[in-house]
Amino acid sequence: MTATPGTPATRSYPPSTVRARSGSTALRDTLTLLSLPVLAALALPAAFAGGGTRRWFGGRAESQRAEAQAAKDAAAAAFYELDTAQRDLRISIETITAVDDSPAARRAVTDFEALGRRIDEVSQRYIQAVDAHDLDRDDLEAAAAARARAELTSARDELVRVKQELDRFGSSLGPLLGTAETQLARLAPAVERARQALLGASNALDAVRERGLRADDLAGRLAALSPELTRLNQGAGQHGVAQTLERAERVQREAGAIRAEAERLPEKAAEIDHRLVSLRTRAQALTTRAGQVDPVLSELRRRFAAACWQDLQHVPEQATENVRQAELKLREAQAARDAQRWPDATSLLSTVRALLNATDEAVSAAGDRLARLNAVQKDPQAEIERTRFAIRDAQRLAMTGRTTPDPRHARPLDDAVTRLERAIGSLEEGRHPDFWHFLTETDAVRQTAARVVAQIREERGGH
Repeated sequence: MTATPGTPATRSYPPSTVRARSGSTALRDTLTLLSLPVLAALALPAAFAGGGTRRWFGGRAESQRAEAQAAKDAAAAAFYELDTAQRDLRISIETITAVDDSPAARRAVTDFEALGRRIDEVSQRYIQAVDAHDLDRDDLEAAAAARARAELTSARDELVRVKQELDRFGSSLGPLLGTAETQLARLAPAVERARQALLGASNALDAVRERGLRADDLAGRLAALSPELTRLNQGAGQHGVAQTLERAERVQREAGAIRAEAERLPEKAAEIDHRLVSLRTRAQALTTRAGQVDPVLSELRRRFAAACWQDLQHVPEQATENVRQAELKLREAQAARDAQRWPDATSLLSTVRALLNATDEAVSAAGDRLARLNAVQKDPQAEIERTRFAIRDAQRLAMTGRTTPDPRHARPLDDAVTRLERAIGSLEEGRHPDFWHFLTETDAVRQTAARVVAQIREERGGH
């Protein structure tokens, strides 16, 4: 509602005109209405002095005129209060809709529009009441003044009732408005943090470039954020508050990641340089160690059954090939580092490390095999006692707090005992026992015992 009544008796306002008039006009016309009784009072002495043309109809008519004017002034004041409340509430609704698109927010908009139509109706009746009565007429009769007072008072009461409805509606918007204002309060700081994060990332890239590091991939990622900065600068009015907040937080997060990577880039370059040197040295050492596998294999073939060493026959060739591949990848990694292709260099170095680890394990396996076979050939009883101890330890734990063992524990332990006895018996077969088979069997028996122990402890720990 933005209309303000006029005072001439012949003025008529269609609803579209009522809504079109400005707030400043409403205030100006209201002040004019409030000033009318004063002007009328100033004019009365002139009329008594014979300078006016108004006819005097006695005290009753003038009393009714004054009451009608007072009713008119009260209605104008109510109209102004309602107009002001509607304007304030419209700002609240616009604040909510700028942030919130929930069903509750949409329902608030619908309810406000319905109240607006109700306000237009009572405002039109008020304006019609004002226009229907010219309280300044010289021949205003007491009955006409009384009718004017009654109609204006009724109009005022309607304006007051609608104002009360508007106030109650405004109070119901508290939670929605609070949430919206909170998000709006976050908006400007969030956008500013995003801008500062972008500036920090740009400065970090400049710093690493001064040290001779190009950081092309980071520069590309930063350039990809440029359209997002443009949208942030266009503001929430164009893109919405929620979307702008989300965009600002994303830009801040991504720009922060770029800055962190840029600041770590010199350290990363130094780390890659160190890994290149270290892996190159390790490859050279493995080349030397791989050359020692053949004498180990020769001794294994000479002293032990074929089953003890045949799985190791290809270790020398495989070690040589792995080292060759590692050296090739090292050269590629060096080229990637020189071109500052950091991800490629890191990936290649990981490949080199995997190749060298596999070679190291294979070369070590040959030496470890010979050492273990020598030990068991010299004293098989030590391996047997070690394995029996593991079984007995598991059996004691299985019997703790019980008179008979749980079959789930006893059965695998009994099988382990049988398996160990068979392995011991295999040592007595032939001139060249399969010591490696014996060792793999005792390893398997100890693993079984360890699994039973772990199962028992887990079950008892659970209780």
